Amino acid sequence: MIIIDGHNLLWSIQKAGPVKSNPVRSRGRRDRNRRASNGASEDFKSITDLQLCHIVSRYLKLTGEKGEIVFDGTGPPDKSRFDNINNLEVSFAGLATDADTVIEDKIKASTAPKRLVVVSSDRRLRAAARARKATAVKSEVFWTNLQKQLSRDKTIKEPPAKRWGLSESETKQWLKIFDLEQ
Repeated sequence: MIIIDGHNLLWSIQKAGPVKSNPVRSRGRRDRNRRASNGASEDFKSITDLQLCHIVSRYLKLTGEKGEIVFDGTGPPDKSRFDNINNLEVSFAGLATDADTVIEDKIKASTAPKRLVVVSSDRRLRAAARARKATAVKSEVFWTNLQKQLSRDKTIKEPPAKRWGLSESETKQWLKIFDLEQ
């Protein structure tokens, strides 16, 4: 389980400046080349919390992990856009507390803290994670790893039947279809 300090990660992304490719829409070499030829500079200065959640969701799907991202404040009035994000639970700390406190409480309440990965550059959160033997990762490092993972070309697995060839009955069927019976 990965727990992310949402605004801390957003701030780290914005501080990092421009990046080479956009993991939001990176679907393949052709799309990357088209964007590059348009001269579009891919920077994340204007990335929103919703866009970040979708990017993190793609990363979590790719890695097979589940995650939770906590933002400071109350968030937008209509939170329904955050409801159907796969592998990622999105929450807002509210007015009475902050995301750091919510995340600290989650670390303390975890029954398997060694399985937690806490993403924040906040020293207090990283110390709380280490105190419970959870893994603490700085936001900048997490973002760099996320980008690398999402920018990798995916290899398509061949179906096992391709290696085995056609069965005898399938071969006979195709020979009959093409009128090539032996």
